[in-house]
Amino acid sequence: MRVIKRRNEISEEDIYALKFRAIWQYLKGESFAFWMICGYLFFEYVRPQSIYPVIDFLPWTQITIIGAFLGCFTDKTVNWVSSTINKLLLIFFLVILVSSFFAYFPEISFRNLDKYYLWLVIYFLVISIVNTRKRLFIFLCIFLIASFKISLSLSITWAMRGFSFTDWGLKGPPGFFENSGELAIQMLVFWPISWAFAYMIKPYISKRVFRVLLLMPISAIMVILGASSRGAQLALVIQILFMNYKSVFKPKVLFSLAASLIMIWSFLPEEQKARFEAMGEDRTSQQRLLYWENGIQMIQDNPFLGVGYFNFSQYFEVYFSGDVLFQRAELPHNILIQVGTDVGLIGLSVFLLILLSAFKVTKKINAARACCYDHEHIARCFNISLLGFLVAGQFVTVTYYPFLWIHLALVVSLINSNRDCLGDFKR
Repeated sequence: MRVIKRRNEISEEDIYALKFRAIWQYLKGESFAFWMICGYLFFEYVRPQSIYPVIDFLPWTQITIIGAFLGCFTDKTVNWVSSTINKLLLIFFLVILVSSFFAYFPEISFRNLDKYYLWLVIYFLVISIVNTRKRLFIFLCIFLIASFKISLSLSITWAMRGFSFTDWGLKGPPGFFENSGELAIQMLVFWPISWAFAYMIKPYISKRVFRVLLLMPISAIMVILGASSRGAQLALVIQILFMNYKSVFKPKVLFSLAASLIMIWSFLPEEQKARFEAMGEDRTSQQRLLYWENGIQMIQDNPFLGVGYFNFSQYFEVYFSGDVLFQRAELPHNILIQVGTDVGLIGLSVFLLILLSAFKVTKKINAARACCYDHEHIARCFNISLLGFLVAGQFVTVTYYPFLWIHLALVVSLINSNRDCLGDFKR
C-alpha cells in the first residue's frame, strides 16, 4: 500500500528527487501568494496567452501580480527582507523620478515609468514570498522549465533547417524574448543556472533523468549559436572562460575548453562567421558606434541626471539628426549608455552598485558552504548568468527587460531562504 506523506513530512530530498507526487502534495498546501507569484512567472515566461489566443481574454500577468500582493496579507511567512540591493533599487527609482522631472522631454519619461516601477513591485513580491528553500526550488523549477520549453523547441527548429543562417536568427514567443537578441540573452541567463541545478540534484535522481536535465544547458547554447546575435555569442565564450578560469591551465580542462570552443565555432553558419569579420564595418555596427559615441557625449553634456529617463531616442533625433542612418533613432544598444543617458552619472553609479552587490552577495553562500553546500554551485552560476547579461548588454538595450530584475530577485531569495545557514551574515 502506497504511503502518502503529509505536507509537513515532505523533505527537501523528496523534492530534489523530483518526486512529482511529493511536490504536488507540498504545493497543495502552499499559500495563495506563492501560487500567484508562480503563476506570474509562468504567464510572463511561457506566454500561453500569446501562443493560444483563445485564453488571451484577461490580463493574466497583472492579475497574478495583484493576487500575489493581496495574498501577502494572509501569508504569515511573508516578512520584510533586508538587503542592500533593496535600498539601491529604491534609490535608483528616486533618481529616475528626479531625472524625469528635469528631462528634456518629461512627457516621454513619465509615460515610461512603468517600465521600471513594475519590476520593482515584482522584485519585492518575489523576495518576500519566495522565502524558503522549498519555495525557491519550485520557483526555480518553473523558471527553468519555462526557459527549457523555449530552448528545446527552437534548438530543434534550428537543427531541422540544417543549422543554417537566417537574418532574423531564431524567434521566441511573443513578448520579451521574441527578438533573437533578447532571446539569446535569456539563454545566457538560463544555461549556467540549469547546469548548476542539474548537478545540485544529481545525487537524488537517476542517471537517465540527469542526462535529460543536461539538455537544458545544451539546448540553450544551441539557441545562442542559432540566434545570429554576435554580442550573445561573444558573451557565451566569456562565460565559458570565466567558469573555468581557476583550472584553465590543467591539461584536461584546457583540452575540454578548447574542444568546446572549436565545436561552438564549427556550429556557426558561414554567414554568421562573416558577420563577425565585418563587425564594425556593416551599417548596423556603424549606427551602434554612433549611438555609443554620441551617447557618451550626451552624458558629458548632462553629467548629473542625463538627458532624461527614456529620452535618448528623441534627443538623438533632435541634436544628432545627421547621425541617424535608418528611418528613426532607436535606443543606444548598450545598457550602460542607456542608464547613463537616462539618469546621468548619479544613476549610473547606483546601477553599478546594484550589479556589484549582486555579484558580492552570492559569496555569502560560499562562506557558509558547510550547510549551504547544495546551493554553492547555484550561487556561483548566478554570477556567470549575470556576467552573460552584462557582456551581451553592451550590444543591445535590455536594461528594463526581465533579465536583471528577476535575476536580482532570485539572488536575494537564495540568500533569504538560507538565512538559518548564514547566521549572522547580513543579507
